[in-house]
Amino acid sequence: MENKQIHNPTRSELITDFVKSNPEYYIKEFQKIGSKPSFSFSFNLYAGVLGPIWFGMRNIWNWALAFLIIETFSVVQIIRGLFGNITKEAVEKIKQVESTIAFRNKQLEAAITNNPDKVEVYKRNIKSLEDAMQGYIDEVARIEASAIWITIFGIGLLITVKVVQGILANSILEKRYSEWLSDKTLRPGMQVKNFVSSTMFAAVIMFFSVVHYSFPGVIALMDDFPTHPDIRLTSIKWVETIFDYAVLKGDALFTAITIGIRSVLDFLELLFVKTPWIVIITTIVTLTGLAAGPRAAIYSAGFLCYMGFLGFWVKAMTTLALLGTAAVLSIVIGIPLGIFCARRQRFYSMIRPIMDFMQTMPAFVFMIPVIAFFGTGKVAAVIITMIFGGTPVVRLTVLGLRGVPETIREAAIAYGASKWYLLRKVDLPLATPSILAGVNQTVMLSLAMVVVASLIGAKGLGQDVLEALQYANVGQGILAGVAILFVALILDRVVQGRKRV
Repeated sequence: MENKQIHNPTRSELITDFVKSNPEYYIKEFQKIGSKPSFSFSFNLYAGVLGPIWFGMRNIWNWALAFLIIETFSVVQIIRGLFGNITKEAVEKIKQVESTIAFRNKQLEAAITNNPDKVEVYKRNIKSLEDAMQGYIDEVARIEASAIWITIFGIGLLITVKVVQGILANSILEKRYSEWLSDKTLRPGMQVKNFVSSTMFAAVIMFFSVVHYSFPGVIALMDDFPTHPDIRLTSIKWVETIFDYAVLKGDALFTAITIGIRSVLDFLELLFVKTPWIVIITTIVTLTGLAAGPRAAIYSAGFLCYMGFLGFWVKAMTTLALLGTAAVLSIVIGIPLGIFCARRQRFYSMIRPIMDFMQTMPAFVFMIPVIAFFGTGKVAAVIITMIFGGTPVVRLTVLGLRGVPETIREAAIAYGASKWYLLRKVDLPLATPSILAGVNQTVMLSLAMVVVASLIGAKGLGQDVLEALQYANVGQGILAGVAILFVALILDRVVQGRKRV
């Protein structure tokens, strides 16, 4: 049997496959660029002339956009200086002043005949308007005189950016080539669609920018986005109809959720608020000492004494109950959900946009549907806190479990480990640091919602901060804010779960 030799493409063949056009030139330039660790001068005439279109053809869109913005600005300056209506605003002001002067002259003529006492007033008014118009006339003259300098600046900037593009093009393309060698999923460009898309993109941006800034008002459509009030009113009506239907049909579900959250919240409020303060302090200090060491325990005791002596004890415990409810429910739901998603990429891809929405949507926006479904009060505050702070534990649980080395898992499977044993004895122990980091982030983000939640009746320390903002009470706001900070520090030390010497 004949041995078939595998052909390994040479560097020249790889460059040819990458650049598509004019390979001899790029083989020589890439060789020159790669031969020096420092910058090696190389000039690409086509990149300098075509500019953003060349970078778009090469599928280097980040540089294409940057250079297109600069080139568009320079072309706008050239067109404005040569042909643009740069005095439009000043001329319109002159016309307005002329119209006002004409009206005042008519009033002056009427006053000479009927009301001589007003004559001097109208004369002074007309004189001031004429002075203002003369100022606008002088401004028009200055603007017209500056047109040549605007043009010169635009030409100089355009030439400069063209030269810079030509100098940087081969170095940028060589870097792109190096990335392509290690990741063949990157598209090298030089396809028909790249040429068409880059040309159309540059032409649209350039044309409409030049028309808008050089000849304002020529295309009225560009001044305001074409819309109609009925579109917004209809959309509002549809949204309200959907929410009304959901509230009506989901009443049983929302009631059950409210009862569940209320049960946990009432238990924690009873535990933190009704329990004697000395028991709470002893317990928290002991937990902090066991988790983070004696130094953290001393700090924790000092923080708790600060809350007690300044009268924040009950509100701090209420905040802890609210935060504990949201954090416990987020962790109880988030960790199993993360475990489920870790080995099911398709399901995780489905819920990831939902988590992105939960994290990026401003709190005041998703507060609206929560209030519509659950009303105001502590239950709604818990749900808002869960929405804002519940996603990190899911993401970091998935990240930790996916970071478990496959060799360790394969070894455990080879020794007969079941899926349940593999999860308990291999995956979770190795993923614990990442999961704990997710728990910590969930707790901290939940605490960040304390002030926002007080807007809908959550009370606690956030209420003092909110009142301080409303009445500009600096002292109260600072003291309550420091109390919230101390609550965060105590929770951080307890949740971290490792001693700090």
